[in-house]
Amino acid sequence: MKNWNDNEVKALFQTIEACKMKKEPLVFAFGEHAKNFNRKPNSVRNYYYHEVDNLGRDKNRCLKLGIDLKNHDKSHFVCFDKVQENDLFAEIDKMTAKGISVRSACLKLSGGDLGLMTRFQNKYQNMKRKLVKKEQKSNIIPFKKQKMLTDSDINSLFLGLVKLIKKSAQDEVLENNPVEILKSEMAAKEEQLEKLKTQLTALKKENLMLRERFEQEGLSKTKVLEKHLQQRRKEENSQARKRG
Repeated sequence: MKNWNDNEVKALFQTIEACKMKKEPLVFAFGEHAKNFNRKPNSVRNYYYHEVDNLGRDKNRCLKLGIDLKNHDKSHFVCFDKVQENDLFAEIDKMTAKGISVRSACLKLSGGDLGLMTRFQNKYQNMKRKLVKKEQKSNIIPFKKQKMLTDSDINSLFLGLVKLIKKSAQDEVLENNPVEILKSEMAAKEEQLEKLKTQLTALKKENLMLRERFEQEGLSKTKVLEKHLQQRRKEENSQARKRG
């Protein structure tokens, strides 16, 4: 890391003062200085806060550099903006990935300023917690409630299955040219279609029965479905016992 000489320190404080006169965010000043002196904006920001404290304890150096600390009250620099937050988080993340503790990383970035180190550490941990919560939330699969099918839904489902079967048959025809195989496969597909038609009719009938029960008994859709499924299970168990 390059050392800061007096000329660069004066240039930094002058850039900060000009930025404040324009009422611009200080991040603009940090970025401009970083560009002019080949440094990182976050590094410039850290040094500036640290140097304000140093100059407050060294009046002679402050006079030598011609810096008026009244224009550099640290009470104005409490909040982080989004760019600073992201830069700080990325820098600490990069250092911790190398085995450095969060506390040590924050102490290094603060230039030895314990108060600033604490702010960095708190900010990093807070951002880390938010990131973990966001990732956990994105992994939750929302549960979709079962709804009663309309005739349109059933027809769409049936047509989709028909298209799928036909497409499958066409693909197989392209691979197997012999007429005997073609006839056999097409017959099997026709049989599947007939079974689907039968299932479609049964599904429509069952759906109509559920709708009528819903209207007659004034029950919620969930209750109607529960009663219907219970009845179906009883019938299936009864048929299974008879076969056994």
